Amino acid sequence: MGILQITKEEQELMLSRFRVMHADKDEILVREGMASNRMFFVKKGCLRIYFLQADGTEATRYIAFENNFATALMAFITQEPSLEYVQALESSELLYISRGEFYDMMNKVPGWEHFYRKYLESAYVNNTNRLMSFITMDATARYKLLLEENPAIVQRLSNKMVANYLGITQEALSRLKSKLSKG
Repeated sequence: MGILQITKEEQELMLSRFRVMHADKDEILVREGMASNRMFFVKKGCLRIYFLQADGTEATRYIAFENNFATALMAFITQEPSLEYVQALESSELLYISRGEFYDMMNKVPGWEHFYRKYLESAYVNNTNRLMSFITMDATARYKLLLEENPAIVQRLSNKMVANYLGITQEALSRLKSKLSKG
């Protein structure tokens, strides 16, 4: 997202607003129906944002590895109960800032507002590209795109999680991997 142009004093103020947190593997940080009052920064580990479909199955919307921010963004913005879950997929070291302090930073650190705009733009582009891939690509094309754009998902996460992210069954993922390794 680029480098944030801030003074040393602004950097110290921002860092003083973040708190350290450890999340265990599979720990749920935000549940459906809860408020989303924290923006998480992944220092080490992995967070997943997902929601439940009408039939109760999980659908992964976003996966954040090191040096990325993650939250149930719609609920963070609107302050309505979350429709999403935030889960640690690995034992994770996180930094978080409360929603109130996050927005307060925009009044105190002009560069923070620029960062937030870039973050929102990136989230919009990411979500739109992901939606378009589900509409315009088959599973093989989505898997190849994932390997190209975010190979860490395939390298670090279980086949179950990769299949969930791609919107396919584990069996379909196994067949796809087998087909691609032969071809």
